[in-house]
Parts: sequence; C-alpha cells; structure tokens
Amino acid sequence: MVLEKLGSSLKNTLAKITSAMFVDEKLVNELVKDIQKALLQADVNVKLVFDLSQRIKERALKEETPGAVSKKEWLIKIVYEELARFLGEEEYQLELGKKKSVKIMLVGLFGNGKTTTAGKLAKYFQKRGHKVALMSTDTWRPAAFTQLEQLGKQVTVPVFGDPKQKDPVKIYKQFEKELGKYDVAIIDTAGRDALSDELIEELNKLNKAIQPDQALLVMAADVGQAAQKQADVFNKTCKVTGVIITKLEGTAKGGGALAACAITGAKVAFIGVGEKIDDLEKFRPKNFVGRLLGMGDIEALLEKAKEAISEEEAQDLGKKLLKGEFNLIDLYDQMEAMSKMGPLSKVMEMIPGMGQIKMPKELLQVQETKLKRWKYCMNSMTKEELEDPETIDASRIDRIARGSGCSHADVRDLMKQYKQGKKMMKMFKGGTGSPKDMEKMMKKFGGMKGGMQGLKF
Repeated sequence: MVLEKLGSSLKNTLAKITSAMFVDEKLVNELVKDIQKALLQADVNVKLVFDLSQRIKERALKEETPGAVSKKEWLIKIVYEELARFLGEEEYQLELGKKKSVKIMLVGLFGNGKTTTAGKLAKYFQKRGHKVALMSTDTWRPAAFTQLEQLGKQVTVPVFGDPKQKDPVKIYKQFEKELGKYDVAIIDTAGRDALSDELIEELNKLNKAIQPDQALLVMAADVGQAAQKQADVFNKTCKVTGVIITKLEGTAKGGGALAACAITGAKVAFIGVGEKIDDLEKFRPKNFVGRLLGMGDIEALLEKAKEAISEEEAQDLGKKLLKGEFNLIDLYDQMEAMSKMGPLSKVMEMIPGMGQIKMPKELLQVQETKLKRWKYCMNSMTKEELEDPETIDASRIDRIARGSGCSHADVRDLMKQYKQGKKMMKMFKGGTGSPKDMEKMMKKFGGMKGGMQGLKF
C-alpha cells in the first residue's frame, strides 16, 4: 500500500476512537499526539504537523456535534476533513477536449522516473479514448530515446524524436506538425543531477518553443520536504501547472512530498503507485485520505472496474445474477476482471471497510496464488463442465487435477468457491434471502459488519 506505515498509524488512531467509552479532552490529546507522531515519521514538516494537529484539537473541543451523528463519528469526520485539506483538498483539473491537440511537457531532475512516467501517462490517456503521441527531447541521456521508444511499443503509441540531434528545440520543431495530429502529445525533457543554470536555460528555451498547455513536474516521493524547493524553482522556470509524484509506494517520506507540494500551491496531478505501466493514479486528496484511514476509495475502484470489464459485459453478468444463474465461466470472467484491476491488496484498500481489516500480506498472497491455480483448473475443464459444474464428480476432479498440474485439493477448493458464489447469487435473485442469511454469507466472503460504513461524509 502507498504510505503503508502512515496508513497503519492513522487506522490505529481511528481504532482508539471507535473503542473509546466516550470522547473527552484526554482522548483528543492522545489522538493529536498519535497523528503528530505518524506524520513526522512520514517526513512531514514539523510546523505543518503542529498547525494541523492544533486545528483538529480546536475543532474537536469547540465545535458542536450535529444531532445526526455521534461524538465519535464527528471526531473521525474532523480528522478526515483536516487531513484532506492538509493535502490540498481540491483535486487537480487536467482539461482535455477544449482544444484539438493538448501538449503536456514533463520536467524534473535525473532519476525521478520522468521517462517511465511519460509511458504511464500515455497509457492513462489511451485507456480513456484519446489518441496519444510521445516525444523525446532528452539529448543528455544516451538511452533516453530508446527507453521511450520501448515504452511506446509497450502501449502501442508512436514515439517521435531524433537521437542524433543535440538541440532539443530543433527536435521539437522537426515534429511539431506531426504532434498536432494527436489529442494528447506528451513531451519528455532532459534532466540533470541538480537544479543548474544550464538546465534552467534549456527548459526556458523549450518552454518558449513548445508553449505547453500543461507543464508537469515529475519528482520522486523520497525527496521528502525538499519537494518544496524543487516545486518553487521549476515553477519559476517553466510555470509548472501540476506535479506527478513517483515511487510513492516505496518510501516512508511520501507524506513530506505531498505536504510540501500542497503548501507551495503546486497541485499534485498524479501519483505513481508501482512499477507497472498501469500503476499511475489521478491524485484525489479526499479519496487518498479515505484510503489511508481505511475508508476505501469507491471512485478509484469503479474506474479500475470500468477498465477491467466493459459495460456490455457488466450488463450481461448483471442479468445473469438477477436470474440467479452462475457457472464457472462467470466465475472465470470475474477472476479475469479482478486480475486486470491489479494486486488483491490494492483492490482491497479501495473497498470501504476492507482497509480496516488487518489482513496479513501473506494471506493476500496465498489468495492470489489460489486464484491463479483455479484458473489453471478451469483451463483444463471441458465446455460442458464449465457451463454445468454439477457434472464434475470424483473421476473428473482427478482428470482436471492431472491436466492442470494442480492438486485435487485445488480443484475441490474451486468447486467450494463456486457453490458459495452460486448460493449468494440465489439470495440476490428477486431479493430473496433474509438479512441474517446475507450477513452469514458476507462473513464467509470476508465481509465486515459495522466499522466505518455508518459514517456520513
């Protein structure tokens, strides 16, 4: 998980609220200290941490609790709102569609993942139906064009550039007309090891020639509080419109980078949450805080679901579920969609309530391994067996196990999962099944009663 330590600390803080007998000044002081400790460990500036904790304390002790919620719920809401405001509150708006062609220029220092981010951005816009092109103007790093070219092939996007040309402005001018044919043109620029006069001069010339619609600063999360200085200098050089923070999943310093950007007024546009080409997310401060606190992120979950399964497929599955129909082909399709959405641990943290369940990583890894084995089992089944799993007896289990290279236990586990799924679908059919039956079934599926679900944000 992104900022896992910070998230765990904040969840523990909220757990103290829910388990407390009543809310008083002693509890508020204890919570404020916990929040301060968690944010300082995430490399957030001391003054910022103090200001934030003071606001939480003042609101918790002075504000009247609305009649519709309990004092505990109101205190949790205050923590949520102040953390969201702390990280920028309003999300960055990337306007596309108003112009025929939008130019996005990426700037930043060496080693921050600028070129990789260009590829991720191309994939991001491509998935949303835009015609995208990439361009390399990096004349400093010998392999820069080759790297971008490989990323372009990976996402089937054209890459423009001239590795023999040493003037980045000439490279841009050479392909300017071609770039105008695309909805989104992403232009990768050269970096340096440090902010030098040479880099600033080069970016000034490029910025003047390109006149980008968006200038996005790419910087790694591990720069921590130094993000503030970088954001300021790059903003003066090429009028940075937003920031992309990379490598957020691999450092505890990410809180410092996020907070530093917020106070400079440089809104974070995207965050890199992994090494894969799909591991780029639009940064929504409120949703991000919700995930840190274990409240989930329905918006991001639905976005991933749309990418994994088409609207037609979803409607078809919905009709089957309403009829109470469910076979192994449906289960296979669901598993395929889940795998497209990313690792199980990332999907779990987006589901409201599930982020609060302290599920060991090892257990999630075991579950992912099970899903892979079940797919092997299903690939060894006949069409008849997939459509009518009731025909699978002991002799067929033996054949499927041998054909798939899995154990008999794997096949039986799959059949058990199918039967539980079918039972649940029958409960959904026509609204049958008592609330108690549904609750029991949800517990079997790892559901959760209570938790944060009753909160009204």
